[in-house]
Amino acid sequence: MPSTAGYLRLTVAALMFATGETQADLAQGLKLSQGQVSRKQSGGAKGSSWSLDDLDKLSAHYGIPVPELLRGADHAVRLLPAARRAECIGGTQTTLTPQVTGPDGRRA
Repeated sequence: MPSTAGYLRLTVAALMFATGETQADLAQGLKLSQGQVSRKQSGGAKGSSWSLDDLDKLSAHYGIPVPELLRGADHAVRLLPAARRAECIGGTQTTLTPQVTGPDGRRA
């Protein structure tokens, strides 16, 4: 039987899948590095689990209250706001970055 930390890793993985986010996308949203997210998701090294502060960040990022995140992956995915879901589950979301152009119209 997985630990609470294991269930949370499964929930985060399911939410990433449902939103089409990569670890890099999630890291950016949580103000972490991709490596930190990877270590938290692998749960291998001591001290690399999701913390309570991280849980608050995950809650804000996905728009799901903390207690609901702890109820399991299926429950959390059902509560995911429609605007956060990928168009195709397991697909990816496209992040549009505005292009900065100089006075001559060329990309800066």
